[in-house]
Amino acid sequence: MVRGKFKSKPTGRRLFSTPEEMAAGTSSRPRTFRKELEKEELEEENEVESEEESEEDSEETEKRKGTEGLIEVQNPNLLKPKTVKAKDATFEKTGELSRREREEIEKQKAHERYMKLQEQGKTEQARKDLERLALIRQQRAEAAKKREEEKAAKEQKKTEARK
Repeated sequence: MVRGKFKSKPTGRRLFSTPEEMAAGTSSRPRTFRKELEKEELEEENEVESEEESEEDSEETEKRKGTEGLIEVQNPNLLKPKTVKAKDATFEKTGELSRREREEIEKQKAHERYMKLQEQGKTEQARKDLERLALIRQQRAEAAKKREEEKAAKEQKKTEARK
């Protein structure tokens, strides 16, 4: 027995046909290969035609394993998903929303309602903000009035100093 990393005989060699062999028909490839291809193409064409003629029959004629044929089972995991063609596909959500999606939508609606009330000044936070804003405006008005009085007093001093 041979030990070592490599096998003693070269295995897995591929034999390719040369263009001359292919033209002459003396290829080492089995002659039945072309016949098998033609059979597969014919079967595919027949399958396409039969699918168009009887889609309902194909569901009934499926071979059922074990007790599936005897007992009707309503397990959604056992059903094979039906393929939907692109032209027949509907992109609308069917069925109900998941809990997370519903909660997200409710959260967004609640936030919109709150912001609308905030704009109208009906929430506690809005009232506090408006009170602060009124106080700040009043302080600014007083400060501006005081600055004007100081400015007027300065100008009066300048005019008196010139005299």
